[in-house]
Amino acid sequence: MCSKFAIFNIRTTPNQLIMQKKLTFLFLLCASIAYGQKKPLDHTVYDTWESVGTKQFSNDGNWAAYSINQQEGDANLYFQHSLSAQKLKVSRGVAPSGFGATSSLFSPDSKFAAFAIKPWHKDTRMAKIKKKKADEMTKDTLAIVNLTTLAVTKIPRVKSFKFPENGAALLAYNLEKALDSSKKKPAASNPGQKNDYLINYFADDEPVSAAKEGTDLVLKNLSTGVTRTFKFVNDFSFSKDGKQLVFTCSGSKTDKAIQQGVFLLNTETGVVKTLVKGKGNFKSFTFDEESERLAFLGDLSAEKAEIKDFNIYYSSLTLDTAQILVDKDMDGMPAKYAVSGDGRINFSKDGNKIFFGIAPIKKPKDTTLIDFENAKLDIWGYKDDYLQPMQLKNADRESKRSYLTVIDIYGDPKIVPLTDVKLPDAGLVNEGDAGFVLGSTDYGNRIASQWAGGSVRDYYLIDVKTAVRKKILESFDGNVSASPVGNYILYYDKKTKIWSTYQVASGKVTPLNAGMTVKFYDEENDVPDDPNSYGLAGWTEDDKFVLLYDRFDIWQFSPDGKTAPKNLTNGFGRLNNITFRVERTDPEFRFFGKKDEVWLDAFNNSTKENGFYRKSINDNKNPELVVMSPAKYSNLVKAKNADFYLYDKGNYVTSPEIYISKDLKTANKIASTNPQQNSYNWGTAELVKWTTPKGYKSEGVLYKPENFDPNKKYPMIVYFYEKLSNSLYTYKAPAPSASSINIPYFVSNGYLVFTPDISYETGHPGKSAEEFINSGVESLKKNAWVDGTKIGIQGQSWGGYQVAHLITATDMYAAAWAGAPVANMTSAYGGIRWESGMNRQFQYEKTQSRIGATLWEKPELYIENSPLFHLPKVKTPVAIMSNDADGAVPWYQGIEMFTGLKRLGKPAWLLSYNNEAHNLVQRQNRKDISVRLGQFFDYYLKGAKAPVWMVSGIPATEKGKTWGFDLTDDKP
Repeated sequence: MCSKFAIFNIRTTPNQLIMQKKLTFLFLLCASIAYGQKKPLDHTVYDTWESVGTKQFSNDGNWAAYSINQQEGDANLYFQHSLSAQKLKVSRGVAPSGFGATSSLFSPDSKFAAFAIKPWHKDTRMAKIKKKKADEMTKDTLAIVNLTTLAVTKIPRVKSFKFPENGAALLAYNLEKALDSSKKKPAASNPGQKNDYLINYFADDEPVSAAKEGTDLVLKNLSTGVTRTFKFVNDFSFSKDGKQLVFTCSGSKTDKAIQQGVFLLNTETGVVKTLVKGKGNFKSFTFDEESERLAFLGDLSAEKAEIKDFNIYYSSLTLDTAQILVDKDMDGMPAKYAVSGDGRINFSKDGNKIFFGIAPIKKPKDTTLIDFENAKLDIWGYKDDYLQPMQLKNADRESKRSYLTVIDIYGDPKIVPLTDVKLPDAGLVNEGDAGFVLGSTDYGNRIASQWAGGSVRDYYLIDVKTAVRKKILESFDGNVSASPVGNYILYYDKKTKIWSTYQVASGKVTPLNAGMTVKFYDEENDVPDDPNSYGLAGWTEDDKFVLLYDRFDIWQFSPDGKTAPKNLTNGFGRLNNITFRVERTDPEFRFFGKKDEVWLDAFNNSTKENGFYRKSINDNKNPELVVMSPAKYSNLVKAKNADFYLYDKGNYVTSPEIYISKDLKTANKIASTNPQQNSYNWGTAELVKWTTPKGYKSEGVLYKPENFDPNKKYPMIVYFYEKLSNSLYTYKAPAPSASSINIPYFVSNGYLVFTPDISYETGHPGKSAEEFINSGVESLKKNAWVDGTKIGIQGQSWGGYQVAHLITATDMYAAAWAGAPVANMTSAYGGIRWESGMNRQFQYEKTQSRIGATLWEKPELYIENSPLFHLPKVKTPVAIMSNDADGAVPWYQGIEMFTGLKRLGKPAWLLSYNNEAHNLVQRQNRKDISVRLGQFFDYYLKGAKAPVWMVSGIPATEKGKTWGFDLTDDKP
């Protein structure tokens, strides 16, 4: 092996110069040998390639937790002390977000952590192979870490757990059903114990579903070690302060002594209060902000009853039992309506009101109908608000739709429905303390969404006491929201491009940016629709100011218009081509305080560098640079009660690394990912710029192999969508493809990869692709190291369409791969996006497809931009992926393209993955297409042997038996 050499700038003699040249030559030779020793990536590396997962802090900031995940394998969870080298690794540890628990890993006092340990991946895989039943599968283990001693306690077969948000170090966890429970005999209860819930675990002679019969709930004080167990618990929830724990008990079919119902434990005194006694379905437990009041849904109807009869139950510290606060006979309940079992429950911030959902009472099924004697069909009517596919797609959601209703706990004993079928949507204002809610509806504008896209809506202020509605915006297309306190409604009108406020008290409308030369809408909008705004940064305390973004900077506006707009970032962003956006580090953020300093995400549009600045809300200084580098940063994670920050960063060359910092100016690296990358021929990423034939300035990213030699010629693959250059410093992991080429794989295997940016002219998206992509390729071909005869193109969805178009317009490409392409805009125009049920007309008239007119207004544009009509011009071999469960682009588009090329005798292949979506989801299919992508381009761009699937295909009789990956000397 060769050593590394350092070259110093010193005075040298002629002999020393000769020696330096020899050393330099030796260094370059060693580097070449070192590169030559590095392996190219292959398809076996994907599963263990790592990524950064969860990142969290304890409330006091002393401990950071982060996970390192594998694509298909076992994750590791790490705990790192923020100010020392103390560190703990837990194999297969995962954050609670995927474990049915609250979002925090840490106890409120920051002294403990709790999380799941997943079964070994290999064990889970084997259990699936053996087709084990759900109860026989390996289950999660709960791990509890004492952060003082780093001792780990493990508790097997735990299905959920929760910490309270505040208060003591309490942990509640619910166990899985015991193994082989059907073989155990009931154990008698012990009348000498403190209460009826503290009995030995037993199970029925005949197994009862765990979803119906509860399991052990364990409450553990992690500081004192005191533990209590409650039997047959289905659901549980802490109050915010941790002083109350509510849980439901299902009881047991074999021991009638076990009480059923809802119980409330005072975690300080240990007293258990029976809120509801008896069998029922209880859920949606919600405490108020002060942890003094509780509301929940309850249904006492028979378990198998088709129509459930939910009530709202209410309890407080002064009540011994829960009271039914709302039932279907309540004053104010509309006829044939009842409390919805699918609605949410919310207290107002002050705890005086409860918001909940009501819904029409469902009709029972007609059991006299004989299934095989009745027709099954969908009837599409031209007056329907939504097309049938959209109705069917949303049928389950609509069957669970509820309408916002409120009750004043201490006011009149009646409910006030705030929304209904024609005005179905509303949001709370000032956390429910405002005297109104902001309602909206697209009723009357739904049919037009078929071709207009988006959502034109009417907006109302709805009084929470009287339900009186005041319309403030009609047929409005834009963004609408209430200020934090509720003094103003802020809205952006896409047609006028104006931000305005509506003053709730007076009804006064104040335009904020009218007459300003600075644009607050997308300056680069290139779709045939009105541009979107750059967005809202937030409000200051007491609704005094609203902060809005332009393309680069942040502006402060007085919502009443009494003071002039102020550029908070002093135009520093526009002057330096840097885009500033507020970085939110507080998950409970509502508004900016008067003395707040905020973190700003910063993106340099010229260099593509990323970083962070700081800015005080109230000073007139420029944003303060903290860090800016050729890297991509994750969002900042901040400790709740301390100035500690956790983030990761990386770029194309460096796999993401994790850092802890107090100020981001200096940081301590605590973890790296993918050390094995150093064993592989990796690559570099550089920004390239060129001018198109029409004089447009464009840019893109060129990826080169790590062992790039300018004296060699390289094949090149061009991948595109719309604009990709902003991802110059984004790390790209080797991974099986969902639909597009994996750039690291191809670069490592000796390809150049080029990703050009594209801008579009309305009505001519195909010619726009030619303008930008072809000219970018021609610019690179001027370099001797680009083999101009071996260039391929690849794209997915909109990129797939552009691939299909380009091969009808030029023969400069040696091979093409189009994923989910639209080949015929005239037939796709009337098609359905099956994942949403929406018609595709809006896409052509208003959004990505960029025709800007109906098929009847400009049929010539639809034909011009439809590759199907120009297939005789194709000279480029092309592979098409078009999956039979694609919910975005109808798969018949790929069929139209393939059958046309087949008829014309053009070399073409169609890959249709069964029951797969627009982008591949199943990992085995992703691995499959990755191999085929490599084989296809290797054959046409590197002169490799062809695989059997390209030469002779896979007969239907061999489906599932052979995959045709073997290479052959035969030609396709």
